[in-house]
Amino acid sequence: MNNIELKVTARTSTGNGPARELRRQGQIPAVLYGPAAESRMLSVGTHDMEIIIKEGNVGRSIFNLIIDGGKESKAAMIKELQTHPVNHNLIHIDFYAVDMTRKVRVNVPVVTTGKAVGVEMGGMLQIIRRELEVLCLPNAIPRNLSIDISNLDVGQSIHVEDIQIEGDIEIPHEVNFTVLTILSQKKAEEEGAEEGEAVEAEEEAATGEE
Repeated sequence: MNNIELKVTARTSTGNGPARELRRQGQIPAVLYGPAAESRMLSVGTHDMEIIIKEGNVGRSIFNLIIDGGKESKAAMIKELQTHPVNHNLIHIDFYAVDMTRKVRVNVPVVTTGKAVGVEMGGMLQIIRRELEVLCLPNAIPRNLSIDISNLDVGQSIHVEDIQIEGDIEIPHEVNFTVLTILSQKKAEEEGAEEGEAVEAEEEAATGEE
């Protein structure tokens, strides 16, 4: 998990006009809200935010927002990054204030280690859930959920309840769903053909609508 210090500035002006002016000045309009803080309007340096985004994992990072040069600070996560539909420039950020003593829900990527026995025998690894929601304290957000698939044979699967997690971290779920499986070569080919037919049907439908 990343802990990122970010300088922000409180603002009072609202509306499209002031927001456009902020962007011309190299600032991104932002808002901070949540049960751990009063709703606040802020602005963030565009350059600072672009550097952070390039480093990745912003959705799983805790930001220490330094407001107005250090008059106060707030712990927060990014709830939403809004970008322009054409040039993809950042146009607004929603920060969600967090209480460091209360658990948060966040999506974490699934990664595999080892090479499955079933893959060695000609099968194919199918990852069904590439991200899983976890519930944990903000300072304990894992970078990923690592699953060792070395002993997995053709036809075998890993379900959510099979995943071992260290520390006080939960994976909320009501059903013991499949996270990944090893398909036989025949099954993989059948599923590939079905996907191809589905894509072809969608393309034909789109052509018919034109």
